[in-house]
Amino acid sequence: MQKTHEQVWNNCLAIIRDIVEWQHFKTWFEPIRPVALKDNVLTIHVPSQFFYEYLEEHYVNLLAKTLKRELGKDARLEYRIMVDSGSGGNKPLTMDVAGQGFRTYTNNEMDFPLVIHNPLKNPFVIPGLKKMQVDSQLNPIYTFDSFVEGDCNRVVRRAGKTVAEKPGTTSFNPLVIYGGVGLGKTHLAQAIGNEVARLHPNKVVLYVSSEKFINQFQDHSRNNAINDFIHFYQLIDVLIIDDIQFFSRAERTQDALFAIFNHLHQSGKQLILTSDKPPKDLEGVQERLLSRFRWGLSADLQIPDYETRMEILEKKMRNDGLEMPKEVVKYIAYNIQTNVRELEGALISLLAQSSLNKRDIDLELAKKVLRNFIRTTSKEVTIENIQKMVCDFYDVSYDKLLQKTRKREVVQARQITMYLAKIFTKNSLKTIGEHFGGRDHTTVIHSCQTVKDLMDTDPIFRENVIELQQKVQLAAL
Repeated sequence: MQKTHEQVWNNCLAIIRDIVEWQHFKTWFEPIRPVALKDNVLTIHVPSQFFYEYLEEHYVNLLAKTLKRELGKDARLEYRIMVDSGSGGNKPLTMDVAGQGFRTYTNNEMDFPLVIHNPLKNPFVIPGLKKMQVDSQLNPIYTFDSFVEGDCNRVVRRAGKTVAEKPGTTSFNPLVIYGGVGLGKTHLAQAIGNEVARLHPNKVVLYVSSEKFINQFQDHSRNNAINDFIHFYQLIDVLIIDDIQFFSRAERTQDALFAIFNHLHQSGKQLILTSDKPPKDLEGVQERLLSRFRWGLSADLQIPDYETRMEILEKKMRNDGLEMPKEVVKYIAYNIQTNVRELEGALISLLAQSSLNKRDIDLELAKKVLRNFIRTTSKEVTIENIQKMVCDFYDVSYDKLLQKTRKREVVQARQITMYLAKIFTKNSLKTIGEHFGGRDHTTVIHSCQTVKDLMDTDPIFRENVIELQQKVQLAAL
């Protein structure tokens, strides 16, 4: 019995729902309606041109995979887009557009593994070209210019610039970039690759995810071509491997990586690795590999502070030609504190709702949209809360925090408290100073700068401040 267009689309949604984040599914897939199915061409109705363009840019691979699974390799997608007729009395017009992304994919283009007969020995070599010419797999939008610098990433960003200028010749080899989800590891790693390609066009640069690296190794292993696999990677000048924590489940692939790493490092080639945790905390990875990961520089990306979040939003708006009230931007930056990806996701969802509802973006709409991103049980953090946490942490009495004393432990506790109050509360510098025995705003500015400087130079001090930041964040949940 032939499936209907509703059945096909519902089956696709069942797969997609398990892959994409819940908020993204709700924003980009729930509004879609299946319209027709004819000759393996599924027509779907999307609310606007904006939706169509976003789906084609961000989810074309996923749509291709799920639809081909339902309808076979000849599956095609067509969009029916709502178009404003320009007359309030008439029904909206529609426009049919074929899915541009549904072409024949190669193994390199897909985000999921395909079984390919007679695979290329060198998985990234461009067919038909002589010499060593490789598709770098870099996304050109990831550059240093589009990566906003702040206290949370300054060290690793500047290390990345140094590596890009002199790949393989600095002490930052390998450069290991680690941090939580959505903090910009992939962006920064690819920015280094793009900068190397710009400054050193003769160097062979390659970006590869650990998952793709593992899949390629397994394919070559089945074809008794492991030596070809290793030899190919040993010819790379700048090798970027993303998410190395996934090597923990691939023992034999680690052996190949060890051989590749040794050859590249001894040959003065550059390695750039990303991970969700520092090398010392990677479980299931061979100790001989971990020791090599520690040869160079391991630098972490922290959660961006309020000022950096504001700059990220403003830069994205400038790049996309968007405008919205300052109070809305501040509201997003203040309330989305987890990572850059969620920050940008909130902005996109707000734009999508504005487009769908045909209404201007204001604070009311922002609060309505962002309630799916913000914990409704969150409590407002006060200066008094922060003072108590810092006093408990350093075993300093509240009274001493307000006194004019030069004791080092008291001065540092007061400076850290002011720094945290500036980050986590909406109070002005003047108000913060008044909570510390009537000090003025210049004292608060000096205290915040002192804390930032010490975090850059004193690792123990930095760890203490980060621990306190986490305590304040948890207290708000």
